[in-house]
Amino acid sequence: MSELFLGFLKIGLLGFGGVAAVARHVIVEDRAWLSELEYASLLGIGQVLPGANVVNTSVMIGDRFQGWPGALLSLAGLLAMPLVVLSGLAMFYERFARVPEVQALMTGLAAAAAGLVLGSACKMVRRLKPTRLALLFGLSALLAVGVLRLPLLWTVAVLAPLSVGAVLWQRRAS
Repeated sequence: MSELFLGFLKIGLLGFGGVAAVARHVIVEDRAWLSELEYASLLGIGQVLPGANVVNTSVMIGDRFQGWPGALLSLAGLLAMPLVVLSGLAMFYERFARVPEVQALMTGLAAAAAGLVLGSACKMVRRLKPTRLALLFGLSALLAVGVLRLPLLWTVAVLAPLSVGAVLWQRRAS
């Protein structure tokens, strides 16, 4: 059980700018707890649930391997270091937020975080080798939320059943 805590502690400690890229690396590559497809499936479930997707995923992984104690340990490991670091940074930022160099730093960190998210997504797509149908729905979601700025909840509510129906229809046709 300490393996779950330490694995998620590592994710929480290294996940500056967002833990998605580090979480995938630790869970799939470093610890080999899940395959790429299993991780993508759990992350997908975590994204449609309320709350942070990697937090939701940590609870599901902990529960899968050790039941509710594992879920609690995974969650505690994931959140422990960010809470310590965030508390210190919040105190620093409260004092120096108006300093131009600190504002520039925050802008740079936001750009780096966006790059990490995009890099992680590209890595997952390459390894999963999605079908054309999966790419179509993925790009539809990107267009709806990223370009048209439609609400995520409504986008998922429409695209999720459509994608499931399309896959079922495709399988029956094969």
